[in-house]
Amino acid sequence: MTPRTSSYNQGGPQGTVPLLGTNSVQGMGESIGEIYIKGKWVKVPVMDVDGKTIAVRGNWLKTAVVRSEEWLETEVENPARCVTELKRQRPNGKRADIFTFVQKLPATLPKYQYPVEWESVAAIHLVTFKEWWESLPQATRKNVRRAEKRGVVVRVRKFDSDLVKELTELNNDSPVRQRVRNVEYGKSYDQTKKDYSSFLDRSDLICAYFGSELIGFLKIVYRGGVASILNFIPKTSHDDKRPANALIAKAVELSAARGVSYVTYGLFNYGNKHESPLREFKIRNGFDEILVPRFYVPLTTWGALCMKLKLHRGALGILPHKVIALGVAARAKWQSVKGLSRPV
Repeated sequence: MTPRTSSYNQGGPQGTVPLLGTNSVQGMGESIGEIYIKGKWVKVPVMDVDGKTIAVRGNWLKTAVVRSEEWLETEVENPARCVTELKRQRPNGKRADIFTFVQKLPATLPKYQYPVEWESVAAIHLVTFKEWWESLPQATRKNVRRAEKRGVVVRVRKFDSDLVKELTELNNDSPVRQRVRNVEYGKSYDQTKKDYSSFLDRSDLICAYFGSELIGFLKIVYRGGVASILNFIPKTSHDDKRPANALIAKAVELSAARGVSYVTYGLFNYGNKHESPLREFKIRNGFDEILVPRFYVPLTTWGALCMKLKLHRGALGILPHKVIALGVAARAKWQSVKGLSRPV
C-alpha cells in the first residue's frame, strides 16, 4: 500500500519554506510572513528572536510556534527571551495565547521547567545502513529489491525547471491520496516551485523513475545529526513497482553516508490516532516511536484556561482513539460515495 504524502508539520502535510523578509527582533505588527497550512500559504504576524522566526497562528486560540521548527538545524536556545518578547508584543491589538516549542533529538529529557507534553516522533536510530537493512522485515527488503527488478531507478536530482514540471505532474496524478483529499492537486508550476524550494542548500531531492516518468519523490533535510523527511510522494498508479520502499532505502543510505544519527518522518502517533496505513508503513520501514519534550507556555489567562482544559491539543489530542477511527472510516466512506477515492 502506498503511504499518504506526509511530513510532520506537524501541522501541515507538506512542510514549509522560509519566511520572507524577517530580520532581527521585530514587532509582529510590523512584519508579516507566510506559513503553509493544508496546502495553502497563509499570512500571519511574525517576529524574529535570536535567529528563530516566531509565527502566530490560530483564531479563537492563538498559538506562537517556531517557524519551520521541524527542519531547523538548532532548537530554541533561549525560550525565556521568546516568552518575554511574545508577552511584550501585541500586534494589531492581539497577542499570542500560548507559545510552544520542542527539543531536538537526541535531547529526550526536558531541559526547562515549563509545562511539558510528550511528542511522538517517528524515527530511525541510525548506526549503519547495514544494521538498519538487516533489521527490516523480509517483506520490506523484498519490496526494495522488487522495485529495482521492475525497472525503478532512484537518483538524486537538482532543483531545476524540469524537476518542477515533473513534480507538478506527480501531484496531479490523483485528487485523492489514501482516501484523503490531495491538497497539492491542481497546483500550477509557480505554486509547485514555491512549495518545494525550501532548504535546498542542505537537502537531497530523491527521485524514483520508471523509464522517463517520475513515479516517486522524497525530499530529506539535513539538520546536523538528524535528517528529516519533508516531502514524500509515491505515485499511486505505480504502487506495484514499490517506489515508496525504494525511496526510503535511498534516504537512509544517504543519511548513513553523512554520519546522521537519526532519520525522522513526521510523527509516529498523531494525538490519540494510533492506527493508520502511514503508521504501519513507517513501522515496516524501521521507524520507531521516540518521545521528545514539547513545551507549552501560557501567555494569557485564556491560554492558561485552554491548556487546563486540554483544548490546545486539538481534536486528535482530545478525542478517544475509537472515536477518531470511526470518524476516519466515515470520511473514507463519504469520499467513496462521492466518487473521489479509488483503490490503492
